[in-house]
Amino acid sequence: MQIFNRPLTTVGRALFARQHWIAAHNMLRVYEQPVDAAKRYMSSRGSYPHTFRLRTPLGDVDATAWSGDDVLTINEIFCRLDYWIDPRDRVVVDFGSNIGISALYFVTHAPDSFVYCYEPLLRNCDRLKDTLAKYASRFHLSAVAIAVSAGKASFGCEATGRYGGIGREYPEQIEVDCLSARDVISDVLNVHGRIDVLKIDIEGLEQEVLVALPRAQLEQIEKIYVETHFDANPLVKTHTMRQYGGVAQFRRRLNDRSGPSTSVVTP
Repeated sequence: MQIFNRPLTTVGRALFARQHWIAAHNMLRVYEQPVDAAKRYMSSRGSYPHTFRLRTPLGDVDATAWSGDDVLTINEIFCRLDYWIDPRDRVVVDFGSNIGISALYFVTHAPDSFVYCYEPLLRNCDRLKDTLAKYASRFHLSAVAIAVSAGKASFGCEATGRYGGIGREYPEQIEVDCLSARDVISDVLNVHGRIDVLKIDIEGLEQEVLVALPRAQLEQIEKIYVETHFDANPLVKTHTMRQYGGVAQFRRRLNDRSGPSTSVVTP
């Protein structure tokens, strides 16, 4: 039996998961039309592309969903707060920027932040530029994939552009340029001396990339969000950890900051 295209057991577990109650509460605050957003999120139905009006600390912004899968992304980031950012954060590195929803959240919730975006699919890059058009001076986009080593790689693509990745077994395979995560982090640290937020969502390579980062780099990164459950934890000596919403969050023990303001419901 299914409810809203989801197995009954999945819906049952979700009713008792705190992050989903957080998301439901925040939907009322974030979406200009929360009922429509909730229907699209729960049912996976509706015509696309569809543009949502979102309320942010910098005012209302538009976020276009090109499929029901993009609705999931918007809700996870703006309502479930998978990648919560402190308004004082300045330097953000976004591995796997997709269509720019995460970067839009970063630039509208930390007003002085600058986001380094990395996304190999050209269609996603075009959509990212549209998403962030009002914030052209506050992001830099590199149309590349992130891996352990620089070079070329086979990248599996699917229709939504959300789930593709290096080594993914999808019918469409393209060759993409890759940058080494270690080199990218080094370049950003050379410019800024620190990274406030590192987000890694690269569909399967998260563990390899994170483990490959040297401790000296990890100690200069305040918060790390990783879309993975991994066995080897390279951060135990430098960061504290918690898990929610399918995302592991690591926060540097040194100079740990206070949590989000009470104006939003947070994980």
